[in-house]
Amino acid sequence: MDLFNKLPDPVVSHILSFLPTTKEAASTSVLAKRWRNLFAFVPNLNLDGDSKSFMDFVDRVLALQGDTPIKEFSLNAKTGVDPDRVDRWICNVLRRGVTHLDLFVAFGEEYSLPHEISVSKTLVELKTGYGVDLYAWDDDMFLPNLKNLILVSVEFGRGQFQTLLPACPVLEGLMLLNMRWRDRNEILSSPSLKKLKISVAEGCIGTFSFDTPNLDFLDYDDFVAEDYPVVNMPNIVEAGINLELTPFRVRGARDNLVKLIHGIRNVKILYLTPVTFEILSLYCKTMPVFENLTTLSVKSVMIQGWQAMPILLRSCPRLESLYIGDLLHSITDACGDVCVCLSKWIKGLSLKSCHVKKMRISGFRGTIREVHMIKHFLDYLPSLKEMEIVVEENEDTMFDIPKWLDIVGETLMHFNETSSCNVIFWMHAFLYRRLTRKWSPRG
Repeated sequence: MDLFNKLPDPVVSHILSFLPTTKEAASTSVLAKRWRNLFAFVPNLNLDGDSKSFMDFVDRVLALQGDTPIKEFSLNAKTGVDPDRVDRWICNVLRRGVTHLDLFVAFGEEYSLPHEISVSKTLVELKTGYGVDLYAWDDDMFLPNLKNLILVSVEFGRGQFQTLLPACPVLEGLMLLNMRWRDRNEILSSPSLKKLKISVAEGCIGTFSFDTPNLDFLDYDDFVAEDYPVVNMPNIVEAGINLELTPFRVRGARDNLVKLIHGIRNVKILYLTPVTFEILSLYCKTMPVFENLTTLSVKSVMIQGWQAMPILLRSCPRLESLYIGDLLHSITDACGDVCVCLSKWIKGLSLKSCHVKKMRISGFRGTIREVHMIKHFLDYLPSLKEMEIVVEENEDTMFDIPKWLDIVGETLMHFNETSSCNVIFWMHAFLYRRLTRKWSPRG
């Protein structure tokens, strides 16, 4: 303790800044009288509470700090906190040049964020949502240094989204989570944006345009829009697409989805969820050529067909890594020649021209059909050097049958010995111990 007491005040404040909350930093005052007020001068404030004593505590901290510059301010205020006080706290840290603002306010009714946030010249990152609205932000909105914006369950007023992005000229990261679109048609336009994540809570948008020429990362979780008039993403590197289809959007879904897929054709890493893959299988007869795509990850489920798989593989001339979640799928008349469902004479045509070097299969249940499909890939992928097979952890598998793990393991070992590919078979350690104990002769 004597060693700590010899430390300079700025060093002590810096140490206290690493504690999770400001309340915990304040509790260190019992260690030494000299520390009683030092906690208030940490560069980062993390405040969470819902009582009068909490409000008094925040007032005291801010009063002690005076005009001291502040870097980060995080506030989680619940029902019982006076909205007017919250306004004063936010305006206080804005005047002192706060750069990172994290605001979540749950009052039981919408809380309108102060207009002062929308014209801050110091904010670099803003995260807010859950019970707040932006209605006080008008046409004079301007955030010249904002680089990262995270909005969770936030509703925009009519036309307000169209004024937001032009007001953030250096914005690089945008997360719109659990959005509820009010306008039927939206345009997301930003020349500076590099990373974008969108997820929608409810409701279908009419048209959605992406005018983001410097975007390199996209995570898009939404319903298929009525149209994608503009999809400008020439520098996209990584994209994850999770689209759903409502009954009244079936008509025209193919053309709309094709527009979106064509817009990301320069992507290098692509993730497709089960529903997206199903829509591609049902509606897309053509596919753009993904000239730069080296890694493709596809998740499917047993009730879906694989019609899109051969089309995808033929459209990826530089594909090196293929990740498949769940080999089992529905057998259809157009299941594709990448599986073992069709007659032997046309099997593997899409695989023979594929340059995949590494393959990962997850969700392996140990069925005979899956084993046959693994052998099929080993036979027809000419460049395959490594195949990783991961056992399903959460669903029922065939490995509950005594000795089945040994049988499947020996079969895969035989594949490893007879092919030029390194076949790696592994399961979660806990699952392995459970199964081996179950199969033990003494059990």
